[in-house]
Amino acid sequence: MGEAVAKGPLDSIVRYFRGFAVLRDTSREYWGMQIYNVLDNAAYQAMVVLAAVFLSSDFGFNDEKAGYIVAAFTMGVTVSLCISGAITDWLGIRKSINISMVGLIVLRIVMVAAMLYPDFPYRRVIGPAAMIAMAPAMAVGTTALQASNRRFTTARSRAAGFNVWYLLMNFGFLLGSLYIDVVRMWLKVHNAYIVAIGIPIAAICLVTNILLVRREEQLYGPDEVPEPKVATTQRRRPLDIAVAVLSESAFWRFLALFGLMMAVRAAFLYMTFLYPKYWLRVIGPDPWIGLLQGINPFLVMIGTVILIPLVGRFKVYSMLTYGALVSASSLFILAIPAWGDTVYWTSIASLVVLSVGEVVWSPRLTQYTTEIAPKGQEGTYFGLSQAPYFATKMVVTGLSGHMLVRWVPEFPAGEPILRDRLAAGQIPFWHSPSALWIILGTAALLGPTIAIMLRGWFTKGAHWKTETTPSKPAAERRCACGHTNAPDAAFCAACGAVV
Repeated sequence: MGEAVAKGPLDSIVRYFRGFAVLRDTSREYWGMQIYNVLDNAAYQAMVVLAAVFLSSDFGFNDEKAGYIVAAFTMGVTVSLCISGAITDWLGIRKSINISMVGLIVLRIVMVAAMLYPDFPYRRVIGPAAMIAMAPAMAVGTTALQASNRRFTTARSRAAGFNVWYLLMNFGFLLGSLYIDVVRMWLKVHNAYIVAIGIPIAAICLVTNILLVRREEQLYGPDEVPEPKVATTQRRRPLDIAVAVLSESAFWRFLALFGLMMAVRAAFLYMTFLYPKYWLRVIGPDPWIGLLQGINPFLVMIGTVILIPLVGRFKVYSMLTYGALVSASSLFILAIPAWGDTVYWTSIASLVVLSVGEVVWSPRLTQYTTEIAPKGQEGTYFGLSQAPYFATKMVVTGLSGHMLVRWVPEFPAGEPILRDRLAAGQIPFWHSPSALWIILGTAALLGPTIAIMLRGWFTKGAHWKTETTPSKPAAERRCACGHTNAPDAAFCAACGAVV
């Protein structure tokens, strides 16, 4: 008995790595899109991490206005994602990528010119406007990539295909983060070159798409039978579905839990909207921002490969709530009073704890959605789950500048910077960055704590308590989000949901 238990996790890891052998059942179009996956995410990461910084340093916006502009950009991406799927279905993958890349090339050229040339006409309007206008182009490219992950893999290779997509996406984030330090710390050139790398990247993605993505038909394996076209069946109207969902107690439990978890998810938004200026003002004018930002995608890559086959063996709700507690606790590490190079150590420790918690709890949140939702309404629940995050993103991005002004201020040129004032003991604790992290950490910790206390209520009616999951045909192992996985998959490679 003991030998079998000890052997189980090792078998899961072996099966996980063995699953990548099926990637031979993918087309060249799939690999062309993965080149796009790495490069485009690297360009996005490099720009968005320092967006608030160069809006202040290069365009002269204060913290509040820079926060509003970044909020407009990120919310533009989110809103565009809601409609870009239909655009991709209409245009097809190849045309969507071509239009997206051409648009990004033009807009990035405009933005770089506005950053580099002080005499550029209306630069303080045109530069930020060009950044905001990138949102729809980025959204179209994202949905085209998601469509390609399914279109260019077979049923047998799909789970491994989504795993590779997720790993390479984080690899792109890692490259983008490290490139920031190449520009700022090694080359010591203008911030515009951080945005400028996106111009050749978009051109490479465009050429790759033209050369490698030649077909758009669904790929089938030699033993697969193409899905026949079936007559359209009568479906319930969206209004009827909405009324049914709102009348169910399971929906309100689901919404309450998602609301409690939003402060934890906000911790990942702080990495983009608060951390860069925090490091600039508390460490000094030349911190290794890219290296610090690269910790999270690097650890997520490692955790995806090693931890997911193990954590899937534990109870969903326990992994969700206790993993969220781990991520929330990371903010309290930043609350330790520190300045100068000492902040590197507190930041590294905080990011490691945050990332470990993310690997454990984030996929489980999606899985909870599939298991609390009534049969046939999983997709509706998953769509509704994005609403609390949308609201959280809007609040965090909009208030990020105000939080910086209140607890991480920038002082006028020629005066001692925040780092030196902290070292001299001139900043009262509740006016210091430590107070900010305590407030945000307490808010994040409160949600999973309440969820643990009300475990029975939140898990009432969940499928894992009332039924045994039936076996599914080899070609139909899908999660509620619509991702298709390999016949022997136990969980979704894309989102972590049970399949």
